Amino acid sequence: MSLWNIVSHMPPEEFSSLFAEFPRSLRCLLADWLENQPWEFINGSDAFCTSVASGMLSAMLEKLRSAASSDGQQCQILQQVSNIESTYRRDPLRLVAVLKAILEGEKAAVLKRDRHLPLSFHRRQEELKFSLGLQRLQHRVHEIQALRERSSQLRDGSAASLPLNPQLKTEPKAPESELPTLILEATKELEVAKQQVLKRIQIWKRQQQLAGNGAVFEENLAPLQKRCESLVEVYFQLHQQVMAASTELGPELLPRLLERFNEVLSSLVKSSFLVEKQPPQVLKTQTKFQASVRFLLGPQLLKASTKPYMVRADMVTEKQARELALSAYGNTLSESTGEIMHNVVALETNPTSGTCCANFKNVLLKKIKRCERKGSESVTEEKCAVLFSTTVALSPSNLTVHLQVLSLPIVVIVHGNQDNNAKATVLWDNAFSEIDRVPFVVAERVPWEKMCDTLNLKFMAEVQTTKGLLKEHYFFLAQKIFNDHSASLEDFQSRSVSWAQFNKEILPGRGFTFWQWFDGVLDLTKRCLKSYWSDRLIIGFISKQYVCKLLSTEPDGTFLLRFSDSEIGGVTIAHVIRGKDGSSQVENIQPFSAKDLSIRSLGDRIRDLGQLRNLYPNTPKDQAFGSHYNKEQTGKDGRGYVSTAIKMTVESERDQQPQSTAGGGPEPPQAQMFSLPVLQQELRPENLQSVLSPICPPAPFCSQPMPSYPAGESNMNMMVPEGMGSSFPSTSPMLSSSMVMDPALPPRCQDLAFRNPMSFMTNQYMPGEASQLLPGGPSPEPRDEEMPELAPFTPMDAPLQSSPRWMAPSMDLPPSSEFDQFLQEMSLESPALCPPFTPPLQRSGYPSPNASCWGLGESRWDDSVRPGHA
Repeated sequence: MSLWNIVSHMPPEEFSSLFAEFPRSLRCLLADWLENQPWEFINGSDAFCTSVASGMLSAMLEKLRSAASSDGQQCQILQQVSNIESTYRRDPLRLVAVLKAILEGEKAAVLKRDRHLPLSFHRRQEELKFSLGLQRLQHRVHEIQALRERSSQLRDGSAASLPLNPQLKTEPKAPESELPTLILEATKELEVAKQQVLKRIQIWKRQQQLAGNGAVFEENLAPLQKRCESLVEVYFQLHQQVMAASTELGPELLPRLLERFNEVLSSLVKSSFLVEKQPPQVLKTQTKFQASVRFLLGPQLLKASTKPYMVRADMVTEKQARELALSAYGNTLSESTGEIMHNVVALETNPTSGTCCANFKNVLLKKIKRCERKGSESVTEEKCAVLFSTTVALSPSNLTVHLQVLSLPIVVIVHGNQDNNAKATVLWDNAFSEIDRVPFVVAERVPWEKMCDTLNLKFMAEVQTTKGLLKEHYFFLAQKIFNDHSASLEDFQSRSVSWAQFNKEILPGRGFTFWQWFDGVLDLTKRCLKSYWSDRLIIGFISKQYVCKLLSTEPDGTFLLRFSDSEIGGVTIAHVIRGKDGSSQVENIQPFSAKDLSIRSLGDRIRDLGQLRNLYPNTPKDQAFGSHYNKEQTGKDGRGYVSTAIKMTVESERDQQPQSTAGGGPEPPQAQMFSLPVLQQELRPENLQSVLSPICPPAPFCSQPMPSYPAGESNMNMMVPEGMGSSFPSTSPMLSSSMVMDPALPPRCQDLAFRNPMSFMTNQYMPGEASQLLPGGPSPEPRDEEMPELAPFTPMDAPLQSSPRWMAPSMDLPPSSEFDQFLQEMSLESPALCPPFTPPLQRSGYPSPNASCWGLGESRWDDSVRPGHA
């Protein structure tokens, strides 16, 4: 965006004092053309400045006449143009001063309102300054050449034919005294232009580093290469004039000038060797990666060689990088800190594109040598870099130069679980390092305002959205990272945050750091919630306490979405339920992870829940989330199968009330539920019959109805639809310790029965998971990381004789003493076969979502446990 695009939308009265000598109507016609001219950099009244000002005046008058031809007030504009020409033609430098004042006033007004100028404006101003400096250098070369010709003519005796100085109206000075002064001024201007190029290269490097955090980056190096080549071309022209004037310069001045010239060329050559494509900043060993380096002056300066120049890549530690930087990359690397495969590539020049590059395509870091860490520094805080180096010969001087360049800081990891902390180190270094720093020094504490900008930049880049964080989000994040719920938003803006608070100190009452939590939110939003966030359907960064304050006065069914404060990578629904007495309560549904949302999307889950009506503050949920609903499949598919669907329900105290109070229809009839008692180790034969009677009737097959047991407090129950009989699929590889054994089996079979219970148990009456067989009903399953893998049951060694599914019930139980002795021996040999009863694992206080899968029982959102796994 140009400066004029902003100024044209501001009140004209703010700039009324600027247009006393230059009409505002002409300023409007010139628009952004005016700021694209180097008015601000014409300082002085010498011949060069006067010549440039005169040329700019002519260009402006031509621009105004062209604009007037398409304007309705052509006569008035042409009259103003005529007045401008008559006023400033004799003194174009006065016009420069007037227009410079206008631009300065406009910049001051924009800075006062917005506190910053457009980045494109700064970039354009820097380009204008360099371009004008290059023009001045070329003008100096022509002046030196003209002075040398004049000196040569004086030596030939033709001084009488030389014209007088038109400005001074006096005899010209002797060329021998003017030439050294002019060359010294030109050398100084050359060094200034070199500094501008080096600064522009440093800015490009810094922008490349910020791009690692998601900043916009102009990767095209062609303009920078053109700038370097144009300066080197002027360098050689000036160097040629110096060598031709060696006699006039004398034996003392010439060596000093040549030394300064060599330093200019050396700096330009070494600085133009860049890493165009950076290697990954979080690099895992035994993983291939790519990188490329580019020599901007290669097409112009590289001397033709029979053998191609080779570029080598080596891993260096932070200490080695610091030593190389302090020696201005004059030293060579003594030892690589890691073993890199395929690390030597040819430096090739492409005549078509005009580039000189070395592309590393299949580089592999085989291993890394860790250095000694300082203090409590962890492996993921250790920074290293890739050093790219080569030696080339330059033309036309045949000068040999050793080129070296470091990549951005890299954190090397050996396992995926180190990735999160490694990304934190890279994010901090990219955001808060300084230009041209000592590798890899970075501040330990930064202003919270800068941290907010970094988090916002990272969030928008990772999620790939244009909707960034709001000041309310920053307020919640500040409360979280500083653990301060009493400060105001203005108080946090004046604070600074440390690296330890960012990713070393565990958050109070949690098991993770601030960055680990924030990165989990990033990953969840990027994978599952991008469209919801972009539509501003998720408040997200808000505390549970503030949610209660917001929703406490809202009507029943109002809800909002927030990121879980206690779990990494979870989003939860907070909603209002209101009882018959009018009291309101805010409930938070158990957070959904990315895995949950990959099974059923957030929009479909919200549609499933009838108790959710309006998105806070008052948007109907179908209006807000209608575009995010997936089309429900009905009827049969192409193969003739009836379509199935997963639905989410939430069980809470509210659900125990009649459906009519919640606005839903009548509840369908519930199917029978059952659970089985657990066989304890101290079971006696006299009460064994009470266990066996409901399972083994006196007939070969059980014909009486299944007994019904209370489901307890859990919300995961095995549902038996009517008409399905008594055959149920197993939903988990886990079994309870309750089992039925024929008491009259031979001792060998009894032993096998206890050692391999699946071989002696019926399929017909063993449905459900272990938790579903407990008297208290099913219990919530533990999380994936808490659930141990169960070994499959060992198949029975000896096959059973052909017999009915159930053994004949005529066999008698063994005597009490024998049975007690048998149980005691078995418990001593294999205590795991008869474990004591363990209560179900307790989950958090969230109401648990429950998915009815195909109408044949209850299934968790976690699909790691499948029916028939055992």
